[in-house]
Amino acid sequence: MRELDNITWHTLCGPHARFAAGRGAVRRYAAGFSPIVAFEDRDRPNFGLLERYCEPGEHFYSAFWKGAAPEGWSIDVDSTMFQMVWKGDVPEDDAPEAVALDAKHALQAVALAELTRPGPFGPRTIELGDYFGLFEGDRLVAMAGERMQAGSLREISGVCTHPDYQGRGLARRLMNKLIRRQMHRGERTFLHVMSANAGARNLYEKMGFADYSEVVVRVITRRKP
Repeated sequence: MRELDNITWHTLCGPHARFAAGRGAVRRYAAGFSPIVAFEDRDRPNFGLLERYCEPGEHFYSAFWKGAAPEGWSIDVDSTMFQMVWKGDVPEDDAPEAVALDAKHALQAVALAELTRPGPFGPRTIELGDYFGLFEGDRLVAMAGERMQAGSLREISGVCTHPDYQGRGLARRLMNKLIRRQMHRGERTFLHVMSANAGARNLYEKMGFADYSEVVVRVITRRKP
């Protein structure tokens, strides 16, 4: 699973190259997708080159590297997250009523993500893989989907439930649906969870995930001149 040691880079140079901007030693998801950047050398990121592919004031999630903010950039959030890999058996699909999300659901998906903060999310994020949602009438109340991929690895991401519907196991059901689909495709499921989110991490462990590594994650901003 060496790809996990720089998963964003392997994703943006591989299966998601068509969604990426950048050249040489830097890549980023294009505008409209999740605001995430990647560097070929994860420990010595080339921010000078990255500046060619972003605008002043843009915010990005960036993982792995440590140290002070480079010139022209600020670190707005400095934290860590766990990479977790599925170790369990093939789960049942207990969300047969889930709806496959597409462009017509993008505004609702973004609104739910802005309310619940599952991680970096943009109006085109649901194009990065299979996304499923659960609805109450016409209202999207829970969703989960796929984001990064490299080799046989496939990420579950964007997992969230509206506060009015939490505690009913909706997100877990959607995750099981995705895990089952990925395993039947011969893929290895993984996810990211913030280290401070002990409740979610404990839930994922009970489901069948195990820690792979704890890594630095930051939110960075290119400062305006």
